[in-house]
Amino acid sequence: MTEMMNSANDDPQAVESACESLRGRLQYAIEKGPLPSLQFALAMGGKLVLFETLGDADNSTRYNIFSCTKPVVASAVWQLMGASLIEVEKPVAHYIPAFAENGKEHVTVEQLLCHTAGFPRALLEAPAWWTRAGRRDAMREWRLDWQPGSQMEYHALSAHWVLAELIETVAGIDYRQYLQEKILSPLGLERLRLGVPIAEQGDIATVLQVGEPPASKEIGKLFEAAMEWPNALDHSLLMLNEAEVRELGVPGAGAVSNAADVAMFYQGLMRNTGGLWQSRVLADATGRVRVEFPDPMTGAPANRGLGVVIAGKDRYQSSRGMGNKVSASTFGHPGVGGQVAWGDPVSGVSFCLLTNGLDANPLRSAQLSAAASNRAAACWPG
Repeated sequence: MTEMMNSANDDPQAVESACESLRGRLQYAIEKGPLPSLQFALAMGGKLVLFETLGDADNSTRYNIFSCTKPVVASAVWQLMGASLIEVEKPVAHYIPAFAENGKEHVTVEQLLCHTAGFPRALLEAPAWWTRAGRRDAMREWRLDWQPGSQMEYHALSAHWVLAELIETVAGIDYRQYLQEKILSPLGLERLRLGVPIAEQGDIATVLQVGEPPASKEIGKLFEAAMEWPNALDHSLLMLNEAEVRELGVPGAGAVSNAADVAMFYQGLMRNTGGLWQSRVLADATGRVRVEFPDPMTGAPANRGLGVVIAGKDRYQSSRGMGNKVSASTFGHPGVGGQVAWGDPVSGVSFCLLTNGLDANPLRSAQLSAAASNRAAACWPG
């Protein structure tokens, strides 16, 4: 199902023609497998241009957006920075004193956002995560794996639980409520939610594990070093199918949306719609590379901004999930399974690709998100 919107371009047919290559590449991914469905959207000039769903779903379907959730949560921190309620250079313990236990007193808010905080694999799960008190108690027990600020390793869930607690501490309201009232509703995003009531989950696609893991040599072709990939996919991701977990709203990976709302979220960031963010803070958060440590999974400089990945223009650009046709200032975030979302401030284009298929072959997923991003960037008529 396809929806073509009025674009900022005077010739919508030209946009449709340019997007044909994008559509064809994604249709190929569905026809050749193993993905059950794909949904994608492209926006420019503050307007939605393309919104389409392929496979076993339609445009009414929403998806778990996995790590594409992270910039949404970060955007709340940026807003609180602009209100002088958070200073990212300060230790987390300045705001949450109990967090300092077990040697974490020097971990800064910036390090949480940049994945340099030193506790990438710290666990927070049921039953602790059901209550704020339980989450705080769990965080107090966490210990460091390495010195904060000394290296980058992806904090898949751990850092964003702390960010959620930080938002609640300084704003005085639930982190999910804050996002809804201060960011998502003002931007007019009705389908993007973190924490979906059980009664409203009927349109969410079930997450499915598909495909086979790659061989070591196959990974080496992409990442310049043969390596054994961790056991396919983390089965814990399937917990995001559980109604109670969707309602909880895991802040590092649990948001739900259609592709259109995610693309328009990036339009909101690039245009600072409604002046929701202090311009200086927003520009710095999304435009300045703060961390260039190598990503241990790819070997590429991580190019981390304050809660986002910044594309850059080096030979590693494609390793960051947004292809190599976007501008160096493009910012966004990949998600597991080939998902990706980004905004390009130079062209004004934003793009989102979602799927409910968790492909056990990360090489194929990386190739899909890069190929789709390259074709989306080419849809810009400028």
